[in-house]
Amino acid sequence: MNKDNLYLGVFEDVEIAISKAIHAQKVLTTDYKEEDRERLINSIRKATLENKETLAKMIIEETKMGRYEDKILKHELAAKYTPGTEDLTTTAWSGDQGLTVVKMSPYGVIGAITPSTNPTETVICNSIGMIAAGNSVVFNGHPGAKKCVAFAVDMINRAILSAGGPANLVTTVKNPTMESLDVIMKHPSIKLLCGTGGPGLIKTLLNSGKKAIGAGSGNPPVIVDDTADIKKAAKSIIDGCCFDNNLPCIAEKEVFVFENVANDLINNMLQNNSILINKEQVSKLLDLILIKKDEKSYDHNKKPEYNINKKWVGKDAKLFLDQIDVEAPTNVKCIICEVDINHPFVMTELMMPILSIVRVKDIDEAIEFAKIAEQHKRHSAYIYSKNIDNLDRFETEIDTTIFVKNAKSFAGVGSGAEGFTTFTIAGPTGEGITSARDFTRQRRCVLVS
Repeated sequence: MNKDNLYLGVFEDVEIAISKAIHAQKVLTTDYKEEDRERLINSIRKATLENKETLAKMIIEETKMGRYEDKILKHELAAKYTPGTEDLTTTAWSGDQGLTVVKMSPYGVIGAITPSTNPTETVICNSIGMIAAGNSVVFNGHPGAKKCVAFAVDMINRAILSAGGPANLVTTVKNPTMESLDVIMKHPSIKLLCGTGGPGLIKTLLNSGKKAIGAGSGNPPVIVDDTADIKKAAKSIIDGCCFDNNLPCIAEKEVFVFENVANDLINNMLQNNSILINKEQVSKLLDLILIKKDEKSYDHNKKPEYNINKKWVGKDAKLFLDQIDVEAPTNVKCIICEVDINHPFVMTELMMPILSIVRVKDIDEAIEFAKIAEQHKRHSAYIYSKNIDNLDRFETEIDTTIFVKNAKSFAGVGSGAEGFTTFTIAGPTGEGITSARDFTRQRRCVLVS
């Protein structure tokens, strides 16, 4: 057991956390076959489902963000639908000159950086995929979620041990800092880095000199044209936008709707636990949740840029409305407002249950505005339409990692749709919806006859 505290795999010293993971990975590759790794993973899945309520509660208590019931669902998705060893394939060529086999082989020890928005979900999802591929992993969690990350790491290690696996396949530092991250990034035994965060983090990972998988921020737009099932679109958009109070980077952030169906869409949204605020209330809300950047930091030839007020990230819709003196029922889940394309609510990833709506003339304007709002992040985008040309054109032009047609955002990660789940969506580095195979390197073995 770790002498530093009662949590397995959690260490005061990041160097010790790394050394333990190095040893564990050597044991894993030497003594455990693929079927053994699958047994360990199944134990992690079981432990996650058994502790999903505890994990959800811990995240809420520590981060003060999101919705309890939605966090339970996210843990269920991670446990049930994260691919394991079945994701790994071997390719072979045989002929008169012999046999060539290409295997998916482990990197060894992976350094992983996780966000406060999906802290334990990311730890669990990454651990399953990375162990399936034959790796161990050292996590540097977000400082604002270090307690629940430590709990998750301990839970995973206990699950592995109970299934006959080696200790410390998953480790973390008790108090994650930029200094501990720097040690992880520079350590010669860590061959792969995987991180979720803003542009600064992704740039840091890419400048490390190592192979990096980077999951960046998003600002997903939605288009609703005049052929769409408006009732379905309204419900799905609101459900997606307010899921976990809009913390997921895939969640719907702004809507571009054809003028001739805009009123119908808004009216249907109001029937799905939403409230529409007016221009004056929008102005009050802006002052509450956005902070104008220092005048020296933005170009005066452009619109002023804003930073989000982090204390409001992931909060319930009712709290915002109370602050701006808007009466609303206690079950309100989403705040909607009509603005133009240049409004800060459109151009800023809020991560709050606030949905901006922009009226557009046609598909040309809708796609143009959606591309402006998405800001070339190439993360996620959505459309509601029965027009094949509109569906295909938007998919091609927006060119995002996730593109969902006629369904809410979480369909893009396998919830209510086909496909698997991930909490590391690697748009910036191109892996896309990551799984075990992304945590492997190719090894070509050649036998000549």
